[in-house]
Amino acid sequence: MIRTFCGRRFVSLVGVCLLAFSAGGHLVAAEAFLAGAATADLTPPAGVSMDGMISKPGPVRGVHDPLTSRAIVLALGEMKVAICVNDMCMIDREVYDAAKQIVFEQTGIPPEHQLMAATHSHATPRVARVSTRPADEAYRGFVSRRIAEAIVAAHGNLAPARVGFGTFEKGELLACRRFLCEEGSVAPNPFGEEGEVIKSVAGRSTKIIRPAGPVDPVFSVLSIQHADGRPLAVLGNFSVHYCGGYASGQVSADYFGVYARALEEELGGGENGPAFVGIMSNGTSGDTGSFQLSGGRKPPWERMGQAGRLLAKETLELLKTLDYAQPGTLAVATSELELGVRRPDAERLAWAKALLADPEAKGPHRWSRIYAEQAVRLAEYPASYPVFLQAIRIGDVGIAACPSEVFAEMGLAIRAGSPLEKTFTMELANGYSGYLPTPQQHAWGGYETWPARSSHLEIQAEPKIQAELLRLLQGVASR
Repeated sequence: MIRTFCGRRFVSLVGVCLLAFSAGGHLVAAEAFLAGAATADLTPPAGVSMDGMISKPGPVRGVHDPLTSRAIVLALGEMKVAICVNDMCMIDREVYDAAKQIVFEQTGIPPEHQLMAATHSHATPRVARVSTRPADEAYRGFVSRRIAEAIVAAHGNLAPARVGFGTFEKGELLACRRFLCEEGSVAPNPFGEEGEVIKSVAGRSTKIIRPAGPVDPVFSVLSIQHADGRPLAVLGNFSVHYCGGYASGQVSADYFGVYARALEEELGGGENGPAFVGIMSNGTSGDTGSFQLSGGRKPPWERMGQAGRLLAKETLELLKTLDYAQPGTLAVATSELELGVRRPDAERLAWAKALLADPEAKGPHRWSRIYAEQAVRLAEYPASYPVFLQAIRIGDVGIAACPSEVFAEMGLAIRAGSPLEKTFTMELANGYSGYLPTPQQHAWGGYETWPARSSHLEIQAEPKIQAELLRLLQGVASR
């Protein structure tokens, strides 16, 4: 293990060589590659705050489909890595760190070797302190324990395994939700500022020029089999924000859950050993809207079912073409990157407090009161804090993990710049650091750039994070 310190950054690089020579001079496997998978239930009880969108809070009133923590543990020699994807809108670092400590105590997997991420379904609770309502401490603790339970169970299921990787493209299902508009055609933002040129979630303009960014069309599939060829787990990754089409107050894992269950129904047959686990993770979708599906408006739940089953079908076809092998390297690199926080200045804070003090006051935007409250909360943040970044290498596959809602152009840049040709990115990983617009997107404005606890990192955060993730990928690639 190599550990180096660089300023406030901590980097851990671990690699295990799988190759050795037999007595006859033949190249053979020195260590067996092992994998295990398992799940745990995350479904909340009635009354827990959903708060799936900044302007639409509300309690859980029913369950359309369950929420699940889905985990994979990989091992090569003494090296172990856990990947756990959770059907949640977002989860903050405090909850993840509590889960990681439980996992470490029960399995010995170091916290920095654990990748935990949220899917970003908007029909789930927010397990992060960005809500307009108090955090549900009991549920936060429940989530930590259940995430750890899934990983510990996956660790208990470790068995000889092999890995395959492939991709397909479905760019026709995606669209950028931010639109560049003619100057002067976009109304003032919630703070009363004029001059923005982006129509997004809460902006309006009829003078659209073009989408403000690209989409990432690549659907990545990491497939894991038992040594005898039986399916063990599949991790899919796609850069779409979420699907939607819910019924109010009803819990749902969105298309992420539909995809995973569809794979499990098809590949989970047989009674020999642990059940197959399907997993769907979110790529870089901070500026990517919902699925572009035919047929216009649909009844609740139909859109996510259509999207999830379509992508599961494509995945099943891809699996038939994959080649499998035992990875020769398992490596992790992590870093703490200190970034500034866009706290409100004295003038912004005075405006926010004055607006909130008068229940009858009207702001320049229908969400002005929401952003006034966010300004007051954001003023309590430190001037800067460390953002945890991570890169994992599984054979010739690289995974870059970031806690933000990342724009598609960064995902494309990381894939293009990675030394590992087979690379994908998982957002909302190991914490929650809000939206991550590029400096140019910040200059254009729009919902994703408005300062709030859901968008608070410094304007230069995106190029700094991108450069650091590429450096970490270079580190694991060199092992």
